[in-house]
Amino acid sequence: MRKELHIQKINMAEDFSVEQLPALLDAQGIGFQRIAEVNWKDYPYCPEVQFRIAHARTMILLHYRVKEKSVRAVATADNGRVWEDSCVEFFIRLSDKGDEYYNFECNCAGKLLVEYGIPGKREHVSLQVTKDVKRWSSLGTEPFAERVGDCSWNLALIIPVSAFVHHRITDLSDMTFSGNFYKCGDLLDQPHFLSWSPINLSKPCFHCPQFFGKIYFEV
Repeated sequence: MRKELHIQKINMAEDFSVEQLPALLDAQGIGFQRIAEVNWKDYPYCPEVQFRIAHARTMILLHYRVKEKSVRAVATADNGRVWEDSCVEFFIRLSDKGDEYYNFECNCAGKLLVEYGIPGKREHVSLQVTKDVKRWSSLGTEPFAERVGDCSWNLALIIPVSAFVHHRITDLSDMTFSGNFYKCGDLLDQPHFLSWSPINLSKPCFHCPQFFGKIYFEV
């Protein structure tokens, strides 16, 4: 059964520092959701993953909290192979008239991949667009090889509506979209593929808008 999520609007200055986002969401009482759907029995490992989300009219505010048995951040630049690292992801479709959607994938060192298109036919957004997405990681920004052992980390993202380069959105308030939230680590010691809203496919695949949940941006 596909999930639903209501996203609260909060006030935030345009020049707000992304490092302060977890504290702001604490102050606003924004609760966490779990990313805990183990959709494929061949990949049973389920790290502890939570996210919380709010919006500030022209910005999506995301905070992930992760505890897992190893971490990896090998990708050295934006639009790299971040899904092979310790990676959290947000996919969002802005229209019900087609299967086009955006994916925002970020590893635990803050390297970001952003794409747009349909499953199997996707294009990177420009590096200038990825640069406009503010991010902070508790593990810093330097790449590193896999570290085996229990590790907890946090990641915060501020995604401006300008990142939706194929759409013209001026205010997220009262808008309804669909999307999903993921945690993966394709090349980790224990590969895993978790989702927020469940996926009913025979093998791991996050590029499946038919299983996106409903996302409501409140006024």
